[in-house]
Parts: sequence; C-alpha cells; structure tokens
Amino acid sequence: MPSGRTHDRITLWSLPLVAGLTYGRTQSSNLTLLVAGGFLFGGLMFGPDLDIYSRQYQRWGWLRWIWLPYRKMMRHRSFWSHGPVVGTALRLLYLATWLSALSLVGVAIALALGYPVPDWPTATDLAQQSVLQYSPEVMALCLGLELGALSHSCSDWLSSTYKSTHKRYKTQGWKGLFYSKPKKRQRKSAPRAKPQSRIMPTKPQPRN
Repeated sequence: MPSGRTHDRITLWSLPLVAGLTYGRTQSSNLTLLVAGGFLFGGLMFGPDLDIYSRQYQRWGWLRWIWLPYRKMMRHRSFWSHGPVVGTALRLLYLATWLSALSLVGVAIALALGYPVPDWPTATDLAQQSVLQYSPEVMALCLGLELGALSHSCSDWLSSTYKSTHKRYKTQGWKGLFYSKPKKRQRKSAPRAKPQSRIMPTKPQPRN
C-alpha cells in the first residue's frame, strides 16, 4: 500500500489534469475551482484513510476527535470506506450529522442569550432552496470530493495488484501472470486411537 506522502504526491500531480479537463468540459472558472478544491480536500483531508490514524486524520488538527467514532465503526480498506461513491457519500453523511449537532448546540446557545433564531421549518426550506439554486456548484464540489477519494483508492488497488502479480511472477514465472495455482488444502488426519493393551488370562495351576 502506498505511503501517505505518495498519496499526497499523486493528488498534487493529478490536480492540473483534473482542473484542465474540468475547464475544457465546462468552460466555467467557478465550477473548475470547486472541482479542483473538492479534489484537493478529498485527497488530502477527506479521503478513505480517515478510518485509521493517517495523515488525512492528523490534518484535521484539534477537530480530528470527530472522526474517532468513524474509525471505530469502519474496518480499514473495507467497501464502506474505500468503495467508489459509497465511501464519499457515507463520509459526507457522517460530517453532515456532526454539523447538524453542532448547529443545534449553537441555536440553543443563541436562544439562551436572547438572539433571534429562525424556526426549524424556515431553516429547512432555506437549505433546500439553496441546494436547488446552486445545484451545479454542489454537484461540482461532490464530484471533486469523489475524484480525490478515487485517486487514493485506485492507487491502493494498483499497488496491491502489482505486489501480488510480482510475487506470482517470482514463484511461478510467466504462467503466474495469467493464472494462479489454487492452494491445496491439507486434510487433517484424525488422531489414531492408541491400541488397548490386552491382558492375557492366566491359566489356573493344578492343585497338588
């Protein structure tokens, strides 16, 4: 598996390519900036390796404690953390849950201090209108996050595939590149029963 520095280099080297393809496709500087920013954030801080004590986890600084439950719930390199689309969607949902909880705490503090706060239905309607109004920007940001996560997962997969293929080539030669020999299962033989010692009956001695 590539190291954290290797993942960072892959993200930074791929950034000009992602930005160039996005601008060539959309001809929009705003969408290109959102895709590139999401790609950087997804590759450096919001990638699949948040399920372990990684460089991505450490970059959250004093806020990294919010990812402790995520690390305990996710098994490293599982489909739910490293899977395409699913991993990014779950991390977004997880982060949105934390943001909602912190928002409720902020609303409670504002109410206690006497500041006016919009009610829940009004805030929900405003959020929905904002998402619908800026749907291209939201989609561009989500695409950048997913591309950043994919660059990480694909590099892990390529590294694992190369190592396993190189190992088969060393042990089996060129044939190992096309097929691998199935491992033979060794059958455990049942323990042999110890032979029971037979006691020979003694012949009765004749009486005088």
